[in-house]
Amino acid sequence: RKGTNETTKAVERGQGKLVVIAEDVEPPEVVAHLPIICEERKCPYVYVPSKQELGKSVGIDVGTAAACIIDAGEGQQVLEQIINSIKK
Repeated sequence: RKGTNETTKAVERGQGKLVVIAEDVEPPEVVAHLPIICEERKCPYVYVPSKQELGKSVGIDVGTAAACIIDAGEGQQVLEQIINSIKK
């Protein structure tokens, strides 16, 4: 899922496997709720420096404040390694 609203919905529905939040979001209140709901729902989250790079990484031409992995597909093993690194 891409964008703050879609990410929020996925986490609230218990579908989120990993949330990625851009650090350069202005105003920061746009994504301030995400770490809170992620912790409530036991969904790991990480920060990345740039919303432009995050947008490119999820396959869109514009920046995005947040993204959520709901199905890692063939990347499941890599996702598990990332989540284990976050927990440490």
